[in-house]
Amino acid sequence: MASNKKEEQIVEEVMKIFSTYLEKNGLRKTPERFAILEEIYKRTDHFDAEALYIHMKTQNYRVSRATVYNTLELLVSCDLVRKHQFGKNLAQYEKSFGFKQHDHAVCVETGHVFEFCDPRIQQIKETISQMLDFDITHHSLTFYGYSKEGREKKK
Repeated sequence: MASNKKEEQIVEEVMKIFSTYLEKNGLRKTPERFAILEEIYKRTDHFDAEALYIHMKTQNYRVSRATVYNTLELLVSCDLVRKHQFGKNLAQYEKSFGFKQHDHAVCVETGHVFEFCDPRIQQIKETISQMLDFDITHHSLTFYGYSKEGREKKK
């Protein structure tokens, strides 16, 4: 129950941030854009634009493919969604607001994306920042290899 309340608060917050972003940039606040944002923040996985579009169509949303793609780019621009290129031509997305920094391991056989968080990476960032007198704003770390399932599938 508490988790659900937190999710609702996050959705409310991202709606406000997106609304402000659209106003500031002179863009229209359409119901479709907000529906796309809400659907993204209900998800718990990485997804591609086409999968989101198909999901929304099966949920009887009246959105075009172009609206989904364009809205994703807007959401990336205002830091509510993170875009990843995990070694394939297909971009994958994930929600980014209210979620802790994490990194990824991608199975090259199955395409499955695993998330992990290791505090030693934060220590490395701090060391690099001090060593180079460099203000690190964000980072991306992705390992590629074979998961257990991928190794079995490859045999």
